[in-house]
Amino acid sequence: MKYEKTTSCANSIINIEHFGLNTIAQPPMQGLQHLPYQVLLFYKYVYVHDYEDVAREHLAFCKRLGVRGRVLVAEEGINGTVSGSPEQCAAYMAELRSDSRFEDLWFKIDAAAEHVFPAMHVRPRKELVTFRVEKELDPNVITGTYLSPEHWHELMQRDDVVILDGRSGYEWDAGHFHGAIRPDVKSFREFPAWIREHFSQYKHKKVLTYCTGGIRCEKLSGFLLSEGFQDVAQLHGGIINYAQHPAVQGKGFEGRCYVFDGRISVPVDPNDPKAHADPKDVPHRVDAEQE
Repeated sequence: MKYEKTTSCANSIINIEHFGLNTIAQPPMQGLQHLPYQVLLFYKYVYVHDYEDVAREHLAFCKRLGVRGRVLVAEEGINGTVSGSPEQCAAYMAELRSDSRFEDLWFKIDAAAEHVFPAMHVRPRKELVTFRVEKELDPNVITGTYLSPEHWHELMQRDDVVILDGRSGYEWDAGHFHGAIRPDVKSFREFPAWIREHFSQYKHKKVLTYCTGGIRCEKLSGFLLSEGFQDVAQLHGGIINYAQHPAVQGKGFEGRCYVFDGRISVPVDPNDPKAHADPKDVPHRVDAEQE
């Protein structure tokens, strides 16, 4: 098995910029210049028929390159977080994008003082995020409307919207958008039952959903639509993109964003006093699953 090679992704870049986003979301340049490591957060829902072979070969490539992290590969796509030097990360992104299925892969880049993972793991999975619903939910077919950070910030000021945190309850405890509903769930797979039992009264409201990097809301918003919710939107690129976007700079997020690596949590709104708390003091679970 070989990666499916490509030479151009210009059309996909145009589509991404249509949402007010860049192909690679850049963190503040000061952080990139003064910290020796980078952290890449990425995902894409795309059909990968040979996902087990891709996972095996990708692990071998990562070990040769020297990056560390966790990557999941499924028939429905790829989802991962890796850390490495800027040179290693540049090589990593170039390699993944050389596969035609991942040519438009959007990497959110953050800076770090050191590796945020102790080792490298690449695993084949049945689902990129474990949802386990009885219906098929393909985000390429059914998903909520994408909102740019600016549009999200504008809508969350309104009184006629309902903001649903698409993460676990302990992640909400670490930090959340002002006014967001805290779901009483410990894992993503608990959402379907919780929504049917505790959230169905909002089917006729405008619902805004968000998560760490966007992957969970792709499916969560699609599930809401399939359950009869009429107006569902999602923060494209998640909290991480919102924090890095120069127009909003994390405004309206209270606390810190829980992340699934050694940092435990990262700041979002620099003007929020809680954003500067010690990450070790932020509520978290040691057995938390990767987004």
